[in-house]
Amino acid sequence: MFLLDTNVLCETLRPQPDPGVMRGLERHRRKLSTAAPVVHEILFGALRLPPGARREAVLQEIEHVFLKTLDVLAYDRLAAEWHARQRARLTDEGRTPPFVDGQIAASAAVNGLTLVTHNLTDFAAFEGLTVEDWFAG
Repeated sequence: MFLLDTNVLCETLRPQPDPGVMRGLERHRRKLSTAAPVVHEILFGALRLPPGARREAVLQEIEHVFLKTLDVLAYDRLAAEWHARQRARLTDEGRTPPFVDGQIAASAAVNGLTLVTHNLTDFAAFEGLTVEDWFAG
């Protein structure tokens, strides 16, 4: 099972999406999920686009593809506890991660999912997290 990060879902919205990402999505299509903080990031980005056809197309894709075909995991108590432990450890080490990255990592870790992202370095410091990059290049 896999949890898709924001950059993976956004890749599907490009006119020519990365072939590695598309192969991974097809190969694992019945084992995909995302997290509530990812939904926030994608909707926030879409809602900041100028009004017009592109914005409406992106919002339609989010509503009719992402939200209807992917399980969206909540940032729950277990995720919050895992995140707090990791954030405290990393902060003590002088490596405070972005809050939303911690939420996404926590959602994957506590649910036993592999996080799929192109930003491997953003998630490398989290302990107990499995990460993959499906981007071809």
